[in-house]
Amino acid sequence: MNRRRNFKYFIRQIHLWLGLTSGLVVFIISITGCLFVFQDEISRFVHPGWFYAENADPDVQIHLSLSRLQGIAQKELGADKPIQNIVTYRDPNRSWEFMAYKGNDTALTYFGSLTYFESVYIDPHTGTVTGKRDYKYDFFNIVKGIHWSLLLGSKYGQPIVGYSVLIFVVMLITGLLLWWPKKWTKATRDINFKIKWKASFRRVNYDLHNVPGFYTLVPALILASTGLVMAFRWFTAFVFLITTGSTKNPDGVYSKSIVPPAVTTQTPGPFSDTAMAIDKAYWLANQVLPQAPRVGFSPALDKDAVIYATGYPNDEVYYGYDVLQVDKYTGKLISRQNNSGKRFGEKLNDMNYDIHVGAIGGLAGKLIAFIASLVCASLPITGFLIWYYKKYKKTSRRMV
Repeated sequence: MNRRRNFKYFIRQIHLWLGLTSGLVVFIISITGCLFVFQDEISRFVHPGWFYAENADPDVQIHLSLSRLQGIAQKELGADKPIQNIVTYRDPNRSWEFMAYKGNDTALTYFGSLTYFESVYIDPHTGTVTGKRDYKYDFFNIVKGIHWSLLLGSKYGQPIVGYSVLIFVVMLITGLLLWWPKKWTKATRDINFKIKWKASFRRVNYDLHNVPGFYTLVPALILASTGLVMAFRWFTAFVFLITTGSTKNPDGVYSKSIVPPAVTTQTPGPFSDTAMAIDKAYWLANQVLPQAPRVGFSPALDKDAVIYATGYPNDEVYYGYDVLQVDKYTGKLISRQNNSGKRFGEKLNDMNYDIHVGAIGGLAGKLIAFIASLVCASLPITGFLIWYYKKYKKTSRRMV
């Protein structure tokens, strides 16, 4: 009995001091995660013109060439901001996004780490610019910056966030041990699974710390674990070891375009030797990935670089993709990496971001992630109040 009491005391002290140490950071991470969950839905509601082509005819599939649209977007962004990513959609109602990005990994702050990060949205049928977005100062990207690194540069802020999440995982486990009753009776079930709303504020606060914390324990652990995968290479290797028996994710295939003495070779398909490289890749991707509703392109900015075309299974998630590498001069397919050929651990790693934001489960998954994040944000507050009342309000120890 005494040994059990000492064990509970030891666990309670770990839970307490880890909570006081990391509580503020955990609150910030959780509340920003809560805000970020529905960022796509909110952004589309607030700025529908960014994402949808106005008065688009759903039966019209003809659009301007990708190179021409890229030229319009490049003019809008400026020649000093080369486009690095393009997102196209088969849905004729969707605008296409052209993105330019340049970062600074050594910067101390979030704003210093982004030299520029801008996008242009274009109606692919008419070439009309439907919107321009500066991600550097975009509300949700700033929220993401707080969530990822507390608005510090990744080199400085991300370890703080990562270790705080690791501490939070320990707190969830120790919290479960403290919550677990000695005996399972009707009285203990009422205490552990119900909030006594008519009790004193101190008792309600105690219940709000324990009851929602238990119900959201599993999703909270999933959110925290997927965050650790993004934060630490060693944790990624650990997960990969469990799921595949290896600590290393297979290296990707990185190809190069063959630079000819003179670019005069006729390319496959409806192209001449003067065709734009991105048009060749777009034509090829449509032939090879006919079922992909969303295809992203990375233009070949270097002399021997290849064009990447990534086909996604739907408009909302990032996992389950196939990747094509296309020679920028001949338009020939150099390499194809299929999702179907990946091991379970590789597929799970690809799903990590979508699991982390709840998108893996559609709207229901996002709602679960939202509620779990909200509860996680409340735990440092209710936990602090429990400690405060116990330490400084000893005359009010009785909770009814």
